[in-house]
Amino acid sequence: MASGDKFEGWLGHGPDAVEGKMVWGEFEPKKWEEDDVDIKISHCGICGSDLHTLKSGWGETPYPCCVGHEIVGKAVRVGKNVKHVKVGDRVGVGAQARSCLESDCPECSNNLENYCARGMVGTYAGVYPKGEGKSYGGYAKHNRTNGHFVLPIPDGIDSADAAPMLCGGITLYSPLKKNGCGPGKTVGIVGVGGLGHFGVLFAKALGADKVVGISRKADKREDVLKLGADSYIATAEDADWAKKNARSLDLIVCTVSSGKMPLTEYLGLLKVEGTFIQVGAPDGGELPNINAFTVIFSGIKVGGSGIGSPSEIREMLQLAADKKIKPWVQKRPMADANKAIVDMEEGKARYRYVLEN
Repeated sequence: MASGDKFEGWLGHGPDAVEGKMVWGEFEPKKWEEDDVDIKISHCGICGSDLHTLKSGWGETPYPCCVGHEIVGKAVRVGKNVKHVKVGDRVGVGAQARSCLESDCPECSNNLENYCARGMVGTYAGVYPKGEGKSYGGYAKHNRTNGHFVLPIPDGIDSADAAPMLCGGITLYSPLKKNGCGPGKTVGIVGVGGLGHFGVLFAKALGADKVVGISRKADKREDVLKLGADSYIATAEDADWAKKNARSLDLIVCTVSSGKMPLTEYLGLLKVEGTFIQVGAPDGGELPNINAFTVIFSGIKVGGSGIGSPSEIREMLQLAADKKIKPWVQKRPMADANKAIVDMEEGKARYRYVLEN
C-alpha cells in the first residue's frame, strides 16, 4: 500500500447501525502476515447478511463492525507466500477470510473450506484465533484478507457485476451445481430477490430444462421471466398454486429467511426423491416445522448450503465470464452506504446494490 494510506470504512457501533447510522472512521485491520493480500476496494455488494450482522440478528456482533463481503478491487500489497496474485491484479473476496487450511482437516483438505470447523473466520465481524485481531469488510477503502481467499476476477466480467457473485452468486451456484442442476432437470427458486435472481441466472447457465421462479406476489413475474425463468408462481395470488404444481420439480433452492413460509407446500412441489436446499438464514435460525409424512411419502431430501469454497467461486466466475452472465445490479456511491442499506432493508433493490468507490 502507498505510504499514508489508511484503513477506513463505514463502522456500525451498535444494532441501530442498520437504520442508516453507520459512521465513517478508521479501523485496525488484522495483523499483517506474508500470506495476506491488501486490496484497494473499487466495489462492494450489499448482502442481506450485512443487515443481519449490523443489527446482531445472528448473535451478538463484535462492534465496531465494518460489513461487506462482496469485495472487488486491486491488489496493492501481496505477501511473499501468495503465488496466484500479484500487485495490480483485479481480485475479489467473498464471505470467508480464513479457515484452518491444515492438511488433516477433513473440510479444508477436500475443497470444503467454507465448512471448516477449526478456524472459520468471516470476512467481517470475525475474530482471528491467534491474536491477529478482527476482520473488517468491504464498506471501506481497503481490505486485508488471507491470500487463499483472494481470487483473481476473470476478464469479461465487469467489477460491479462480479462483486455480488462473491457471496450472493456462489450461495446459489454451489447448491445448484452440487445437487445436479443441468439438462433434464426442473428447478425452482424460492424468493427471487438479491439471492434468488442469481438462482435463475445460474440454473439456466447450467442447462436446466425448466426454471421456475417462486415468490409471494405477482409483481416480480415480468422481471423473473426476463431473467430467463420459464414460468413463475405467485404463492399469495395464484389460486391453488400448490396443487396445480405438485410433484413438478426435481430441485428447489430456497432463499427465503422466514419462519412463516409455507414450507410444506414448497416440499409438495418436488417430484419423488426430489431435493430441497435451504440457503436463506432467518434471525434466530428458526424455520417452519416439517411433517415427517411429507418427506417420507415422497422420498424427499431436505438439506442446506452455505456460501461456497474458493475452488467453487473460481468455477462460478469462469462460467459467468464464458456465458456472459449479467446480474441485475444498481450502483450506489460508497458515500451513500447508509441510505443504500435502508433502501435494501425496505426491499427496494432490483436486485442487488453495489457500492462503488
